[in-house]
Amino acid sequence: MDDGKLLNLIMLCVPLSLVSFGGGQTIVASLQHQTVDVQHLLTGSQFTDLYAISRAAPGPGTMIVSLIGWQVSGLWGAIIATLAIFLPSSILICVVGSYWQRHRGRGWAIAAERGLAPVAVGLIFAGVFAVGQSAQFSPLEIATSLSAVALLLFTRVGPYPLLATVGLSYFGLSLAGLA
Repeated sequence: MDDGKLLNLIMLCVPLSLVSFGGGQTIVASLQHQTVDVQHLLTGSQFTDLYAISRAAPGPGTMIVSLIGWQVSGLWGAIIATLAIFLPSSILICVVGSYWQRHRGRGWAIAAERGLAPVAVGLIFAGVFAVGQSAQFSPLEIATSLSAVALLLFTRVGPYPLLATVGLSYFGLSLAGLA
């Protein structure tokens, strides 16, 4: 067990826990930057893989932190990272929650909620960009992603048939040596 790595995980997760307005997706960009670019705990490829696993698994968006902890320092890393991402924000919500509920209809509370909504959306978009950058998408993958977004937005095609079609297409391309 490397105490330095565990301390780094704690120092990484606690501040992110306290600013994760809008859920776990809002901290992905900062998490990617810190783990890949600053602390070099993971490669871009490893981060992208862990992100994909965390999104495919049921549970909160911050599940990626547990996977990062596991990758960096095994079971203890997963436990420490999970506690460091959930405990501070949970304590904050318990302490501030009752006060917030009493004053929820006040002007300042409404303004704060309205002001934080675009911040959360912006942070989610930053996370999408960070994961895309770590994944180092090829032009084919970018075109596939943009096409999928367009089909989902402008047609009645559901996500499952689209996912099956894209999966089979990429499988065929890989058999042909093109992808």
